[in-house]
Amino acid sequence: MPYKLSQSLSGHSSDVRAVVSPRDDLILSASRDTTSITWSRQSPATPFAQASVLRPGSKFVNSLTYLPPTADAPEGYVVTGSQDGLINIFALSATRGEPSFTLIGHQQNVCALHALPDGTIISGSWDQTAKVWRNWAELYELRGHAQAVWAVLALDTEQYLTGSADNTIKLWHSHKEIRTFTGHTQAVRGLVAIPEIGFASCSNDSEIRVWTLEGDVVYTLSGHTSFVYSLALLPNGGLASTGEDRSLRIWQDGECVQTIVHPAVSVWTVSAMPNGDLVTGASDNIVRVWSASEERWASAEELKGYDERVAASALPSQQVGDVNKSDLPGEEALLQPGKKAGEVKMIRRGGLVEAHQWDTASMAWQKIGDVVDAVGSGRKQLYQGKEYDYVFDVDVQDGVPPLKLPFNANENPYTAAQRFLQNNELPLSYLDEVVRFIEKNTQGVNLNSGGNDFVDPFTGASRYQASQNTSSGGGQDYMDPFTGASRYRAAAPQNAAPPPPAPAAVGDPWTGGSRYSGSAAPATPVTPVTPAIPTPSSPSKSRYSLPVRGTLSFKQANVPAMQNKLFQFNQDLQNEISTATLVMYPDERSLLEETFLYLEQAVTGQSPITAPPVERGHVEAVVSLLQRWPSSSRFPLIDLCRLIIGYCSTAYSDTVFRQDFFKTLFKQAEWSEEWGSTHRSRDTNILLLMRGLANAFQDDTNLGDGVWVDEILQRLQEAVYPMLSRAARIALGTLLFNLSCVALRERLDPRLRQRQVTLILQGLEQERQDSEPAYRLVVALGNTAYTARHGQPPLEPAQIKQAKEAMAAVSRMFPEERIESMCRAINSIL
Repeated sequence: MPYKLSQSLSGHSSDVRAVVSPRDDLILSASRDTTSITWSRQSPATPFAQASVLRPGSKFVNSLTYLPPTADAPEGYVVTGSQDGLINIFALSATRGEPSFTLIGHQQNVCALHALPDGTIISGSWDQTAKVWRNWAELYELRGHAQAVWAVLALDTEQYLTGSADNTIKLWHSHKEIRTFTGHTQAVRGLVAIPEIGFASCSNDSEIRVWTLEGDVVYTLSGHTSFVYSLALLPNGGLASTGEDRSLRIWQDGECVQTIVHPAVSVWTVSAMPNGDLVTGASDNIVRVWSASEERWASAEELKGYDERVAASALPSQQVGDVNKSDLPGEEALLQPGKKAGEVKMIRRGGLVEAHQWDTASMAWQKIGDVVDAVGSGRKQLYQGKEYDYVFDVDVQDGVPPLKLPFNANENPYTAAQRFLQNNELPLSYLDEVVRFIEKNTQGVNLNSGGNDFVDPFTGASRYQASQNTSSGGGQDYMDPFTGASRYRAAAPQNAAPPPPAPAAVGDPWTGGSRYSGSAAPATPVTPVTPAIPTPSSPSKSRYSLPVRGTLSFKQANVPAMQNKLFQFNQDLQNEISTATLVMYPDERSLLEETFLYLEQAVTGQSPITAPPVERGHVEAVVSLLQRWPSSSRFPLIDLCRLIIGYCSTAYSDTVFRQDFFKTLFKQAEWSEEWGSTHRSRDTNILLLMRGLANAFQDDTNLGDGVWVDEILQRLQEAVYPMLSRAARIALGTLLFNLSCVALRERLDPRLRQRQVTLILQGLEQERQDSEPAYRLVVALGNTAYTARHGQPPLEPAQIKQAKEAMAAVSRMFPEERIESMCRAINSIL
């Protein structure tokens, strides 16, 4: 019997990158939405249902495996590998809280996992290593591949296989390399053991190879038309494979006997159940179960609906080769039977081009989609074992092969350009030219979520990118901070000076990463960077002159989505007996609904605002929930506080209440916990706290007696700067810049001034990863130096010396025009 759809499981909000089905009643899935979901069913006759959601952290979950039951975990363990390099182990009997164990050792994305029944785990990473773990500790490091390790397989407790982006497979005994298998011409993406033969491998070269452990190729399976990502062994000895050609393929005796097309760009993963059913995970966020047993097939209506979705999906032309419409036959070509399973035929039907695939089960052609031109189809490219949105060829000299310039759409072009120049030992004087090349060749790119710092750490469906927006920018688009579905365009700054007359378009004076125009017409965004800080009021001044007066803020949000998320968490708490007492009281719910109503009108710019204003009682309701709710559920509440701080400062203006409010935020964000500990939800809560604090210092802020400011700065000095995420460091830089703007019009108490300067200089000395937080700190230092020359106490000689050394180090680390120009302006003041 052919395989047909048995069930579609919806629960993830981004690509499903890994699935495991160790039992007929259990499925595990992992996704780029930062979660892993367990699915279970009571009997073979009942459907699978979501059992629990695991949240290993704030980064993509890219790999997954399963450990059998033990005395401590009677239902077994789920093992997840994440983009942050961590391996987390959850006991299936207790999946509501933190992981039971966390394995730390990889430096980059953990993209492959496999485990043996005795608890031995092997992991592969972009850091070019594989690691073997036993008893929750590292046993061996397998180092020998030249690029990322994309596939791992434990044959027994002492023999392991690893597949790499260096196109090779290695056999290891303990930690010693025994043999290298060569033959694939591109990255090896999957491995599976074949009893009595050896193993099978799949690759980006679109081939599947079956090997003996001695290194001989038994046979090669050809049929996929693009990257092959995953393999599974069927109980009858056959193979299942999935890949970038949207297909699940079934292989028996060296032949493809069935091809099942998915309504998705990529079918990332496949797993076989003991009963022979198959499970796939794809880029359309769906986990699907397939069965060759008719009693487990979906209803005829569901099967028809699935076929219609496949037929309606657009097929990128790259997947079927170059298409010349005039050379294609009409629909009469479908009267001729296909020659083999999976054969694709394109026909003209009117002005459209359709792709049809031969299905040997039904002995008929099935439409699999309309062929479209596929500019920017979203396929990642590999370079040195890692995935990038672009890999450009750059000609630097006649007669010399072009150099490769990898770039991800969510990167700052200056960072990518600097990396390219350093890796190829080219002069940094080429920096601006390389940046212009990147911008020209990526204009209009639609950013995906890959590697984005601003993905909702619990659903993955949103990007926190909007919170990175500033109130003073011009013309930058921002994704909705909870769903990613809407965009916000910031208004042009009221006091921005026009740019210099030439060139017509210049680098954004804050980031250098996008084009910025002083005119009302917004520029097309290239990278998700913050808009320009307002330039000085005098058009004759350089755009890097001091002081810089306009504060920045993190005030954008999709308020209805935020409200839905918060109430969803409230419902989750209510559904659990152990947390039912933590839910909102009726009066709290009413106060929160009023708060959201006001903020929705404020955020969208409604004028006049008709909702009742947010008052102290509303803030007290939020604070009460913050103090009760578990850490993993607090982020919508802390994000709500971010908006309250930004739009409703009078609601917490009472001196004592304001101090208590900020103390609560620090406490509930777990600020005082040990820095360096691996708390997944803590990173998100701290990020949102930092953005809220930045909103507390705006153009109209009155510092009053300064006690609340002193307490905030004192707490900020407790942070271990390198342990903050990039986004949190940007928020800290923004906060200190905003405070420097407030200090331009309001004299700081000497104690505040001392803490401000200390934080700025510490940040400059320790920022070694990204130029954006460094630049914000440099501008904050510039404003501080300016006030020291105009009415406030001068900087101490030791501070001046430290500032010059810090600026010199930052300029060497980030040789960008905006940083160097601002440092020159500061040095002229000092």
